[in-house]
Amino acid sequence: MLPDLSSELTFQTSRSSGPGGQNVNKVASRVEVWFSIANSELLTPDQKALLLEKLGPRLNKDGFLHLASQESRSQLDNKEGVVQKLYETLAQALRRPKPRKRTKPSKAAIERRLQSKQKQGQKKANRRGGMDF
Repeated sequence: MLPDLSSELTFQTSRSSGPGGQNVNKVASRVEVWFSIANSELLTPDQKALLLEKLGPRLNKDGFLHLASQESRSQLDNKEGVVQKLYETLAQALRRPKPRKRTKPSKAAIERRLQSKQKQGQKKANRRGGMDF
């Protein structure tokens, strides 16, 4: 459904936070990816419009979608993870919900509901006995 967007992705690495001991202080294992939906040449105009509409709040002021990953201590694993996260985000935004079909309750269901209401009303009517003095 989505084309290979790797040529349009911009990556940036930085030092990761979290566990890793002294490795954290030396290695830039956190990977960030930047993707411009509006400037993409691989997406169709319809896809761009839908993505801009659904992901609008997640875009920065320059129109870039920004995701980051620092799950692993390995920069390569984080890069693969952030690319996968990007594709999942785009696929989720491009998914159109199925239109809801209106249904009617069956005659038996209507009858059961009415019987239940009758029974409840009868129960309350029986409680209304007046006090005899």
